[in-house]
Amino acid sequence: MTRTTHNAFFYGTLMAPEVLYRVCFGTATPPESKTQQLMIQPAILHDFCRHRVRNCDYPAILPDAGHTVRGTFVSGLSQSDVWRLDVFEGDEYARKPVTVKALSKIGDESGEGNIEGEALEAETYIWIAGEDKLEKREWDFGEFRKEKLSRWAGSSKEYQDVDEAVRAQGTDPTGGRGLDGHITQQLNEEAAKDILGSAV
Repeated sequence: MTRTTHNAFFYGTLMAPEVLYRVCFGTATPPESKTQQLMIQPAILHDFCRHRVRNCDYPAILPDAGHTVRGTFVSGLSQSDVWRLDVFEGDEYARKPVTVKALSKIGDESGEGNIEGEALEAETYIWIAGEDKLEKREWDFGEFRKEKLSRWAGSSKEYQDVDEAVRAQGTDPTGGRGLDGHITQQLNEEAAKDILGSAV
């Protein structure tokens, strides 16, 4: 049986493989046999602009002629991966088809020096929760990696204190996207239903 796969363009937290793997595979450090299923390469999306979401660690994109968004093109996603990604993104985003260009050379932050390659068909998550929730400034992936990634990457002893603090306060500082947030809980509930259903 042929495995149907999907392509996606990611421009925010999911550019970090640790976050992508945590969502798709349930761990930030899956075995190589899992990570080899996905091919990740730099890409650029034209006529969209990336914004910071107010009071959140993650960004959003909106159509905006003349602007570009640099991110990653990921191929080899399974239907299950896409379902998990849809849950992860929640109702603030809609998954839509886009055409991106592969980047054979990455330039500076302004895009100077980018060398674009082939056009690639993908889907991406476009913000639908209202422009009033966005800031006009750009979201910074380097800043996210340095300051926020450890909170998002997944479950290990390094994150135990943070996880316990989140549970103790009854809130999730990642907006539901972190370990033990409502998204993880929803995935766990769906898995439990599948187990019960297969036992009947």
